[in-house]
Amino acid sequence: MLHLIAGVDEPTEGKIYIQDTEITKMSEKDLTIFRRRNIGLIYQFFNLIPNITVGKNILLPLLLDGRREDREYFNEIVETLGIEDKLNRFPNQLSGGEQQRVAIARSIVNRPAIILADEPTGNLDRKRTDEIIGLFRLVNKRFNATILIITHEERVALSCKKVFKMVDGILQEIGGDFVEHY
Repeated sequence: MLHLIAGVDEPTEGKIYIQDTEITKMSEKDLTIFRRRNIGLIYQFFNLIPNITVGKNILLPLLLDGRREDREYFNEIVETLGIEDKLNRFPNQLSGGEQQRVAIARSIVNRPAIILADEPTGNLDRKRTDEIIGLFRLVNKRFNATILIITHEERVALSCKKVFKMVDGILQEIGGDFVEHY
């Protein structure tokens, strides 16, 4: 489902819209540009580029698009995520939780319409998982970001405002607004 929404896979039927744009009819080139500008992706294994600094990893979506960063916005992101002192380090010099924060920063630097997070806490211990859940809440509120989290972890799911479950290929809403009860 995440790959369908991201435009990585094509649906066998139906249409996918993101901000009133039907992505299922786009050419591969247009879809790549649209994805880079409108969809933030966070993978379970971070997908950071090991031989470039944290700062460049965060800016990568903008650099690939030939755009300049909004320095004030960039500073707000890295300060909010507590990684402002890590910008000149390389990913292998960071803990798992720090790498995930870098991946989150990279996913929002281009102000996407939606952030798709694939098992974002799957490799983290309980403390780091709680930190990432808190960061997602903060990113949602502070940067007005819609975040779709794919997870098998009940604790993570119950921290979300709306919870859906895929059953036999059908998406079912099973609850919502659990944030206050987490």
